[in-house]
Amino acid sequence: MAGKLYIVATPIGNLEDITLRALRILKEVDVIAAEDTRQTLKLLNHFEITKHLISYHRHNESTKCELLIEKLKNGENVALVSDAGTPGISDPGEEVIKRAIEEKIEIIPVPGACAMINALICSGIDTKEFTFMGFLPLNKKLRKEKLEEIKNINKTIILYEAPHKIKETLKDLKEIINKRKIVLARELTKIHEEFIRGNIEQLIENAENYKGEMVIIIEGNNEIKENFLVNLSLEEHFNFYNNQGLTKNEIIRKIAKDRKTNKNEIYQYFLAK
Repeated sequence: MAGKLYIVATPIGNLEDITLRALRILKEVDVIAAEDTRQTLKLLNHFEITKHLISYHRHNESTKCELLIEKLKNGENVALVSDAGTPGISDPGEEVIKRAIEEKIEIIPVPGACAMINALICSGIDTKEFTFMGFLPLNKKLRKEKLEEIKNINKTIILYEAPHKIKETLKDLKEIINKRKIVLARELTKIHEEFIRGNIEQLIENAENYKGEMVIIIEGNNEIKENFLVNLSLEEHFNFYNNQGLTKNEIIRKIAKDRKTNKNEIYQYFLAK
């Protein structure tokens, strides 16, 4: 019988954020595949866990992936962890998960910390719909394309960035986000955790002082949404919100707001249908 692949989330800074289930799994599996074995060893030592570690990172993913699959096919249980947070989210993990699916190996998520979700829920920016874009590309052409995409997205956008690149990234974003809200979350769950709210000019001005890993939360482009909706027919406009599970009264209020008209007019229109 094949073993099981556990995708185990680990703390992003505060060791108390490890779950009881994650600790049990890390103790029970036969092997732990770690992005950085030195980093994972600190976690294991803190909780007095002794386990065989295999290095599994971006640069050896193709070769180590097959090694892990072989172990799983031989009946060994494997826990996959990244340096911090949830594996596979801007971290190694995708390749071995895909291969495990191909081999019909059971994959089990062990939930826990995730920087982007914690940044989003404390940002004060719309959480109903969002787009996670990870790190912006370094290649100038690809970066420009991604920035143009951000410019035209009407959902909340989430980015990751390293401290030594934050000023350059904020300057690039300034060209496209205009007056949209932006929040910088840094050092999440750590002693110096901070949510920096303000306009982008203020963020750029103080960028030299920002330390630690960053999450950038950007308000969606509401102008795009408004332009899109008012160009719909009333029936299409109604169906747009109806597909989101809103009630008829909620939909009518939203249509009236989008079109800057009296809600009674919208109500009478649908009453006559």
